[in-house]
Amino acid sequence: MERGDDRSLGDLFSELSRQTSTLVRQEIALAKAEMSQKASQAGKDAGMVGAGGAIAYAGFLAIVAAAVLLLGKAVDWWLAALIVGVLVAIIGGILIKMGLDQLKQTSPAPEQTIETLKEDKEWAKRQVS
Repeated sequence: MERGDDRSLGDLFSELSRQTSTLVRQEIALAKAEMSQKASQAGKDAGMVGAGGAIAYAGFLAIVAAAVLLLGKAVDWWLAALIVGVLVAIIGGILIKMGLDQLKQTSPAPEQTIETLKEDKEWAKRQVS
């Protein structure tokens, strides 16, 4: 940008308008990139919840059957199935909670973009004054 008194007020406002337009386009691009990154992380965390649920269901089916059969020798079959079922549900719940906790830690707001927009606002104020 030129410095000097030879530019008109119209030229200065025109230059400010061009710079502001460029800045806004760059901020939009930054917001898109940041939101994409956050969505990717949320997808991974949701995958962890799904994997935890699948493992809790599929991985423990054989163990559940064996545990019910083993415990069925000591108590009634219905009670053996109930005890083992409660334990499996607790394990699955723990895995799901771990994934949900990870999801909660991911903020959907584009914090970086918000911060730079605040800085841009201050820059624009200084350019006008």
